[in-house]
Amino acid sequence: MGAPGLGREFDIVVVGGGIAALTAGLTAARLGRSTLVLTGATLGGHLITIEKIDGYPGFPEGVPGYDLCPIAQEQAMAAGAEFEMTNVTGLTRAGDAWRIATEAESVAARSVILATGTRLRDLGVKGEASLRGHGVSQCASCDAPLLRNQAVVVAGGGDSALQEALTLAMHCSAVTIVHRGAEYTAQSAYRSQIEAQPKISSVAESEVTAILGDGAVTGVRIRNTRTGVESERECAAAFVFVGLAPNTECVPDKSVLDASGYIATDIALRTRLAGLLAAGTVRAGCYVRAAAASGDGATAALTADRFLSTGEWAGGAV
Repeated sequence: MGAPGLGREFDIVVVGGGIAALTAGLTAARLGRSTLVLTGATLGGHLITIEKIDGYPGFPEGVPGYDLCPIAQEQAMAAGAEFEMTNVTGLTRAGDAWRIATEAESVAARSVILATGTRLRDLGVKGEASLRGHGVSQCASCDAPLLRNQAVVVAGGGDSALQEALTLAMHCSAVTIVHRGAEYTAQSAYRSQIEAQPKISSVAESEVTAILGDGAVTGVRIRNTRTGVESERECAAAFVFVGLAPNTECVPDKSVLDASGYIATDIALRTRLAGLLAAGTVRAGCYVRAAAASGDGATAALTADRFLSTGEWAGGAV
């Protein structure tokens, strides 16, 4: 396969540690393909910090991300997939194979599935960087127990913001959600839970313009986006959930990215580069839902398996 000197060889290498990558690894291994999953430093991606994932099939009462992801990994390993916790440092074409360089070695595969996911965006306001870890956080399950009976602010109005606000409400005395829209953008199930939680209040059509404090968070500055009026609100912590940015650092050809920086694919999750697929939230058009990302992982593995059997790469996003 490919060119000599590429290191260990696999049919399929999956890059990523979230539910899309885990499902891709499971599906590829069950198809009988030699499979390596390179998970990076953390297994589970964003899901690993979520206390309760709702709407995932098979778990009518919801499931913690820190339970779901290890279960998926165990299934994939039982099916024959290998796992290594190392970061990918390079991805290049070598003959009819792909060379995947990691911090430890280089390996080769005829097909690569990029399921590297996304990272949480920063607000980019004064005080955010200097107070990170001192009241600025992006993990409610990590820090909520440390904020018992204190007031906190959540910036954002999507699913992640509302999920984290609900987790915070189990510990904190008051949770204020600051969001830019007139309404939340989160799914209705979360909006209903927020409305039923007396500890949670909302500041709509507003944004956090600064995080206040000297050594620790003491409050935030808020600007009404409609009127321009600014105000300050005391709090012991600020949790930031204002959107996602794709992790595409290892993408070998930036021409496969769309205008927003996500990986463009066709319906079978093929990129324009033969043997290279994308799955989960790193690809353009993927819904930010655990079930959707999992479905992506299965689809990508099935497409890769067909490619390995036929050698055909018809289609592919342009």
